[in-house]
Amino acid sequence: IKEENFIAEPNESQKQEILKKEGNNLKKELKGYIVAMCIEGKKFDSVGFSKLIKDIKSQSGEITFVIGGSYGLSDEIKSLANLKMSVSDMTFPHTLFRLLLVEQLYRAFSIEAEGKYHK
Repeated sequence: IKEENFIAEPNESQKQEILKKEGNNLKKELKGYIVAMCIEGKKFDSVGFSKLIKDIKSQSGEITFVIGGSYGLSDEIKSLANLKMSVSDMTFPHTLFRLLLVEQLYRAFSIEAEGKYHK
């Protein structure tokens, strides 16, 4: 890698500034029941996740899942969430995680409809 093409890792202050800016943009999109996807959140198995979705739909009707960028989510966004949720102790690229979340939502709806997909 050429030195001029190398992007240094931001320091902690720069990371916090990035999180703040991302958080300000995310706040505009928050609606309904807010689920912050973060590593320290609560974990569910597939059946439990399906029940959660069903319960939220019956109470709130709208769910917003919030996936952070490279440095996660700001504390402010986490504090606005109704639930902090995790699917793993591992870290995933946020673009890949979107696909993982969509698959789990499909599985949750399949379980609710008593389909066979989730097995």
